[in-house]
Amino acid sequence: MNEPAHLVAGISHWENRKYDLYRVNPPLIRMVAAISKYLTNIQTDWNGYTDTSRGQRPIFQMGGDFLNANGENSYWIFTIARWCCIPFSLIGASVCYLWSKELFGTKAGLLSLTLWCFSPNVLAHAQLITPDCGATSMGVTSSYLFWIWLRTPKWSTAIYAGIALGTALAAKTTWILFFGLFPLIWFLYLLAPSSSSNDKDQLKKQGKQLIVILGLGFYFLNLVYRFEGTLIQLGEYQFISTTLTDQDATVIRTTNRFADSILSKIPVPLPQDYVLGIDIQKKDFENFGRESYLRGEFRDYGWWYYYLYALMIKMPIGTLALIAIGTFLFITVDRGKQSWLILLTVLFPAFFILILVSSQTGFNHHMRYVLPCLPFFFIIAGRAARVMDYQSKWMLFLGLTLLVWSVSSSLYYFPHSLSYFNEFAGGPMNGHNHLIHSNIDWGQDLKFLKKWKESHPNCEPFYLCYYPHREIKALGMDYPSPPVNVDADYTPPPGWYAISINYLKGYGWLKPKDGYSYFQKYTPVERAGYSIYIYHIREQLN
Repeated sequence: MNEPAHLVAGISHWENRKYDLYRVNPPLIRMVAAISKYLTNIQTDWNGYTDTSRGQRPIFQMGGDFLNANGENSYWIFTIARWCCIPFSLIGASVCYLWSKELFGTKAGLLSLTLWCFSPNVLAHAQLITPDCGATSMGVTSSYLFWIWLRTPKWSTAIYAGIALGTALAAKTTWILFFGLFPLIWFLYLLAPSSSSNDKDQLKKQGKQLIVILGLGFYFLNLVYRFEGTLIQLGEYQFISTTLTDQDATVIRTTNRFADSILSKIPVPLPQDYVLGIDIQKKDFENFGRESYLRGEFRDYGWWYYYLYALMIKMPIGTLALIAIGTFLFITVDRGKQSWLILLTVLFPAFFILILVSSQTGFNHHMRYVLPCLPFFFIIAGRAARVMDYQSKWMLFLGLTLLVWSVSSSLYYFPHSLSYFNEFAGGPMNGHNHLIHSNIDWGQDLKFLKKWKESHPNCEPFYLCYYPHREIKALGMDYPSPPVNVDADYTPPPGWYAISINYLKGYGWLKPKDGYSYFQKYTPVERAGYSIYIYHIREQLN
């Protein structure tokens, strides 16, 4: 659903040298994806490029225009763009292996590496040009290099950590928390048991190196944006979120709660579009009627436990068990300064992100928002491998069983990894009774539907309600929509109907009780992947 918008925005960054399109996410990942414009024939259409100063987001319509301009060639264009982003997932895999190996040994490194490579959530998002997996990789890389600096505080390790911090910031706004988290971790590390960092000169040196790390982070973030709007005074911004305007979230206004305060003259050391992106993202999380869904219930606000619940049913059970064992062993067995450092740099960021995202209960849609937690959990799961070395055979058997269970559960549903749900949830076939949106249906099964239709040419008339329901004709699927917004007892005309599960459950711009939910009373005869259900409505006999 989001890839066309991301690619168009990335191309705009290169061609127009502007960063206002899709500003809710920093540009690094999509700029890498947009390198594909030099590798294939791409047609661009900038007619939909309108004013974005009041939080408008024309990029989704522009993504549709892009698909219309390129037609079925879009499949190949996005294939190339996805290939450009493969290195991000390889970086994440490498860091999981190296960090876990250095903490707990080679077997632990291999365990963490396996959990990353076969994670259905990583497999799902690493294949996309959306920023989630790339940002996850750069975030754990930044933490890893900061951990190296804490162990060996040298100018060289500080420079590497600073560069990594900058790339993480340019990948996803979530990582702005590192500006507060890294100094806090350093301070708490100094308080660790048996700390040897008591020399004043050494502390002063480390303090300077920490400033360099944070300074390089700011510098490289601004460099990606070409320093557009850097150091604008806080009072000059025009915000739209309730948090930054102190106004009703249902009203879009442009104002600034800091305009008349002493903070208004402070120059903000961040790019203008980065700051405005935070403002728009904050408004997205505020409650203004975006319906959330959990366990069959729609409502206009979210749940504090939504992301924790999603992790419990969207991760393989074997992986969850290994994470639990690794965490338990670490907490109950490990002691000393090294363990304190692991707690601060591995577990602390993971739970901090989970708590931070869970606190945004204006709406809940996407488990992918907590994807950055996963590599930290995979690394701590590596601790379980150490106990297999010297404990009884049944511990080794248990560990290997959990690992095989995790891998086989993921591969069983591959390549439909985006729709993965574990056995607790009843698998992908029952996943929609727990979660919808990008957790199961993000428009990824259109090609599977296209193949099914090509192998069933006589299934006519054919109707299609695809999520998102746009640009179907450009992608080679020119079919009419089923009747919408009708009574629940409505019987559609005879024919074949393909309905995306999001719309089938009642989600959409219409009220949940309407839409295409009337198909729920029928039994599907086929499906494309796990997100598009196919129904055959026969003519009723009197």
